Amino acid sequence: MADPLTTAIDVKTPIGVLGGNFMISREVKALCEEYALGPREMYFRGRCGVLGECDADVVTSVVAFYPAEHVAQNWDGGRKLPTEQAVELYAGACHAWGRRRLGGFDGCARIAELLEPVVEKASAVGAPLFAGWRAVPLPDDAPARATQLMHVVRELRGGLHANAVIAAGMHPLEAVLAAKHEGTPFGDAAGEAIARFFTWPEPYERPSAEVVARRAEIEETTDRLMAPVFSVLNAAESDELIGLLRLGHAH
Repeated sequence: MADPLTTAIDVKTPIGVLGGNFMISREVKALCEEYALGPREMYFRGRCGVLGECDADVVTSVVAFYPAEHVAQNWDGGRKLPTEQAVELYAGACHAWGRRRLGGFDGCARIAELLEPVVEKASAVGAPLFAGWRAVPLPDDAPARATQLMHVVRELRGGLHANAVIAAGMHPLEAVLAAKHEGTPFGDAAGEAIARFFTWPEPYERPSAEVVARRAEIEETTDRLMAPVFSVLNAAESDELIGLLRLGHAH
């Protein structure tokens, strides 16, 4: 029977994939074309639009792993799309991806049922994107609803992870380079590949063994921070959620 910490560890990869893959989907690409925005302009306006119209520095403070210049360029470059509309469109792409990729998976309704109290009762302290996305209305159909809820939980872990990195005194680029990343929209990826995706300039310094060990401790800290989130589920529900997410991931 899974306890909350085990649950936090076991669900992070499938939730990372199923809650984030829509961001690089054909649905989002179609939005970029329709509204004449670059991929990153749509990404920052859609994902971070829950913060409202704000200075790019505010967005940088939340998406801690991107260079500030890159955030400002794309956040400001996408200002022709109001944040409220951007969030609505981005949520719609999330729903459409969920219907397309998970529409044939009959576990979606139960995943949504299990994740709703997790999302509802979690503390939003230190996770502003989670707080913003939790306020976005959920769709009624199971594939779209489950996908949005997984996206919201993904934002919670992301916010708490950024806090753990900062608390450890590690630069975001160091943290990216010093780990193998699971549950990304690209599958498992080496640190250098993710650093390039985040547009950090090369060349990259090879992380020392000490930095790699510290980064592993940060991952464990993030797991511990996420554990209380799943304490609203009993052991049987946790086991069921883990199993369903693994099946959904395989689907």
